[in-house]
Amino acid sequence: MGAAATIDRDTLLTLLLRLADDHLVLGHRLSEWCGHAPMLEEDLAMPNMALDLIGQARALYTYAADVEGKGRTEDDLAYLRLEREYLNCLLVERPNGDFAQTMLRQLYFAAFMEPFWKAAASSTDATVAGIAAKAVKEVAYHIRHAGEWVVRLGDGTEESRRRMEDAIEELAPYLDEIFEDDPVTVQASAAGIAPQPSSLRPAFDRIIGPIFAEAGLTFITPPYSQRGGRKGMHGEAMGFLLADLQHIQRTYPGATW
Repeated sequence: MGAAATIDRDTLLTLLLRLADDHLVLGHRLSEWCGHAPMLEEDLAMPNMALDLIGQARALYTYAADVEGKGRTEDDLAYLRLEREYLNCLLVERPNGDFAQTMLRQLYFAAFMEPFWKAAASSTDATVAGIAAKAVKEVAYHIRHAGEWVVRLGDGTEESRRRMEDAIEELAPYLDEIFEDDPVTVQASAAGIAPQPSSLRPAFDRIIGPIFAEAGLTFITPPYSQRGGRKGMHGEAMGFLLADLQHIQRTYPGATW
């Protein structure tokens, strides 16, 4: 990252919404496991990771609302936008599938966000730097927790290994999108606010490589990649997710505890 350029308000807002939407949607996905996890420990661990992600989303939405300057709140941005207005990557909206798929999805996202937050901790934007400094500590736990499960399942029984291999195949087409650069990321990087996604791939590989090696798993390069989330084009699952996520706020607008 450098600091030789400035960033316009709309571009900064888009960057913040992408990050916030990623974390909110994945946090919601993890929360869906509450009461359904395969063991009590995970029934506590996954909601705690979800709370980390939603807490990061709240901070990002609050800042995004300030940047936008139209009087909207974090709740408005989180709950009262239409599907095409969400800018999250496709990876985080993928259905939970089984436990193997959920843990691999969590590992992939955390392995991307850890180097992102480490770089953003020195952001020229003080608010982004503050969010990053806290988030990087939380995401380190997510890598450790999800990584241990990937190893345990990949190097476990014949059934658990088959499920982890199926998860790798299922998620492979959705991985490249998170490393995609575009004018938003180029401007943010030039202004020293956030790193270019493509620059994080080596750090991601250094995290994933040893975990897969220990688990005896092979990384898959898919023949095609799914993209579109950053432009508001989502899969069918996203509509069902938002119907659940937004139900209370849309049924009782402005309700407070």
